[in-house]
Amino acid sequence: MTFTDFSEPSLVRFSLHATSVMFPVQPTQLASVVPFARMVQERGSGRLWLGQSLGIETHQVFAALSGAGFNIPFGAAVSLAGLRHPMDAAVQARSVAQLSGHPYVAGIGPGGREFQTMVRSKPLPKPVTVAREYVTTMRALIERENGADTDGAEYVTHGAIPRTPAPRVELGLGVLRPAMARAAGRVADVGITWLTPPAYISGTLVPEMRKAAEEAGRPMPRLATVVQAAVARPGRNIADLAYAASSMHLSSDHYTDMLRKAGIPARPNDPRQGAELLASSGTFVSGTPQEIAAGLDRYRAAGVDEVVINLCGVYQGIGMGAAVTDLREILRAVDGDCG
Repeated sequence: MTFTDFSEPSLVRFSLHATSVMFPVQPTQLASVVPFARMVQERGSGRLWLGQSLGIETHQVFAALSGAGFNIPFGAAVSLAGLRHPMDAAVQARSVAQLSGHPYVAGIGPGGREFQTMVRSKPLPKPVTVAREYVTTMRALIERENGADTDGAEYVTHGAIPRTPAPRVELGLGVLRPAMARAAGRVADVGITWLTPPAYISGTLVPEMRKAAEEAGRPMPRLATVVQAAVARPGRNIADLAYAASSMHLSSDHYTDMLRKAGIPARPNDPRQGAELLASSGTFVSGTPQEIAAGLDRYRAAGVDEVVINLCGVYQGIGMGAAVTDLREILRAVDGDCG
């Protein structure tokens, strides 16, 4: 087994206006992730994203794929801050960049109130403040020789990690609502959104991020958005697939609050209706592969720099093979190959 040397030329180019791939579930075996990684490598562009996994841990999946010879960039959408101290998060993120040979997007999020209660007995009183401090501490540890010297609202960090050569770690924040958009504008390299309709991105999140970045005297973070999709085929009910993909999110207060702010009247006590609303509004993008490619362009027009295709509904509702087939056809349509 050989590891990628980050000094070697990359086999996968990465555009700031990329179309990337989400592995749609928490992996319990590496073999299930391999077809998605292979698709990114064979296509020669984009990035492979994973969410927080309590199966095989996300950073370890990325390290294993790098060790298996996949020379592709990775991103986390998102790692939950409550599972590790910022110093461990910094080491994990830099390790992925070093082993993969590519810049790594270390997306961080506080999780919902239910998760916060699970790991710390009660919800965070100021989750946005904690997330902002967490990313700021990670940046100091990764980028500064003298490390971090912080007494934050949730974490205390006094120290440094060894300086080793590695590609850049891009620090991301999970963004759903205006307060976190402002936090991302102040401290993040990437804002990462999920289930966010295009009009809400352009009308609310982008202006908040831009204003906060300007006030902080720094460039506006780029924006990556995870977009649920499914090819419409005979016998498929798109609302069923939207429910299979997002029932947990549609049962949570913070996701449904975001959707209501975006004009989609989802309620946490009725995730099935929420799934129907996602499907009917086009937030869950469906149709032919060419229609889906056009739907993804709506996100780019709204200010999204990196569209991340997520076939979770198909994977959960029909199976991995169907999800791989859909993803391959969508990527061909995105790349202008209709054959």
